Amino acid sequence: MKEQMTIREIEKKDNIMMAQVIREVMPEFGADGPGFAIVDPQVDMMYETYNNDKSIYFVIELEGHVIGGAGIGPLVGHDDVCELQKMYFLKKARGLGLGQSLMNKCLEFAKQVGYQSCYIETLEGMDQAKGLYLKNGFESLNAPMGNTGHFSCDSWYLRTL
Repeated sequence: MKEQMTIREIEKKDNIMMAQVIREVMPEFGADGPGFAIVDPQVDMMYETYNNDKSIYFVIELEGHVIGGAGIGPLVGHDDVCELQKMYFLKKARGLGLGQSLMNKCLEFAKQVGYQSCYIETLEGMDQAKGLYLKNGFESLNAPMGNTGHFSCDSWYLRTL
């Protein structure tokens, strides 16, 4: 039987599973302490965080289980810049083109709601993610933008929409 994956907007029932994905994936890359998204209070309430006019979060569901996700939200301190946020996938969801699919959906939403640029931050070692960002027109920055609280990230990117 072929496994069926679905990309859809997050629902309240997905909060627990998406938090589990984030808490499983981030330590794989050494991103499990202060200054990383894993400690953000939003991790436990993703639906509520992204349930507004300027934000959206998509999840990937496989046979009733959330196995990844990504979202768009405003970059604090910048009215016309959004941030591609909390883009994480369990191992079984990697290398299947799902990151590209989610990024496309996120960037399309960002354009529709009027953002002019999209920012993302990550860290050394997340090479697949960095490759995806560069392939999609993101350019490397020398310093972070906004006030994300993710002071442990060491790579920053921006793309005009």
